[in-house]
Amino acid sequence: MIPVSDAIGLILKHTAALPAERVTLANGLARFLAEDIVADSDLPPFDRSQMDGYALRASDVENAPAKLKIVGESAAGRGWHHEMKAGEAVRIMTGAPVPAGADSVQQVELTREARDSKEVEILEPLTKGRSIVTRGSEIKVGETVLNAGEQINAARMAVLASFGYAEISVGRQPRVAVLATGSELVAVDQKPGQDQIRDSNNFTIAAYAALAGAQVERLPLAGDDTNLLKHQIAEAAARSDVVITSGGVSVGAYDFTKPALRELGAEFFFERVALRPGKPTVFARLPNGTLFFGLPGNPVSVSVTFNLFVRTALQTMQGAKDPLLQHATAVLARNVKGAVARESYLPAQLSTTDEGTLTATPLKWGGSSDFVGFVRATSLIIVPQDAGVVEAGSKARVLHLPV
Repeated sequence: MIPVSDAIGLILKHTAALPAERVTLANGLARFLAEDIVADSDLPPFDRSQMDGYALRASDVENAPAKLKIVGESAAGRGWHHEMKAGEAVRIMTGAPVPAGADSVQQVELTREARDSKEVEILEPLTKGRSIVTRGSEIKVGETVLNAGEQINAARMAVLASFGYAEISVGRQPRVAVLATGSELVAVDQKPGQDQIRDSNNFTIAAYAALAGAQVERLPLAGDDTNLLKHQIAEAAARSDVVITSGGVSVGAYDFTKPALRELGAEFFFERVALRPGKPTVFARLPNGTLFFGLPGNPVSVSVTFNLFVRTALQTMQGAKDPLLQHATAVLARNVKGAVARESYLPAQLSTTDEGTLTATPLKWGGSSDFVGFVRATSLIIVPQDAGVVEAGSKARVLHLPV
């Protein structure tokens, strides 16, 4: 049984980034950049007005109010490309180029234009440079704007579009096959018979894998039969980068996953983790190079182990700069209890007080099978092994769960 940190270390060691591929910008959302993004122009590309008003020389209105001659108009996408002289002003709109000769913009609210639109009275003086964003003040041509490994979100789409990246190089999405085991399982559209339950793990794992950026194939349920399971894993591995099963990884008489893997010649990296919930988690590699994760059968254990381990591998495969869950420090709203010889990851909801303190409220749940109690969790509270009771008001590390 190895610590959680060692398990994550083994995953990072044995998981390689997949080859990059090129996609159109429209298909880039949520993908991971496989190249640095470099500005192909200054930003802004010209001195730009921050206000609707009048471009002028600050020295002309030192003794405002002062009247200036209006010689033109500069609008966004349609600038006034002449040189403005002393005593002149150019009507200007937000985002428009500041004409040559002007060094300031006075906002329209502090001006009064003559009825014949030939003159404007500037009602207050202003400092040189007022309301102008100078060329290259945000970014200069040739500078790196985004780095490989960053995930493309809506804000980064704007950056990519602004610098002409109609196509981008991104990490390939892993192909993931999901397989639930256990003769007690029936499909979701069937009514369970005596001693049976509906399969939920297939859907949970598939959803988490999709959130992590994978292309997911959900396979038919596998019964408790080593030969059948071996055949299904081998078939899935032939067309997948990762195979994920749930159930059948403990040490009971009907736990056939590890025997099937051994007969297939898999290389095991770990089989048990000092983790609550989720101790009987398997990470292995099949002979063709496909990674294998065997998760416990209980639904909460599935959620915890997927987000700690499988998500880390899937994000690493896509070249993510930081493949681990985001963490923070929060104040406990209630007592929590640790476990002997195991690190605990307990479901909680995060909130922020009016004073800005991050608070973790542990959820009431009945253990690793209580998926209803887990459903409102937004985070996991980390309780060190052998910690006993950690009292309300104490600080604890928390991990943010994906939503």
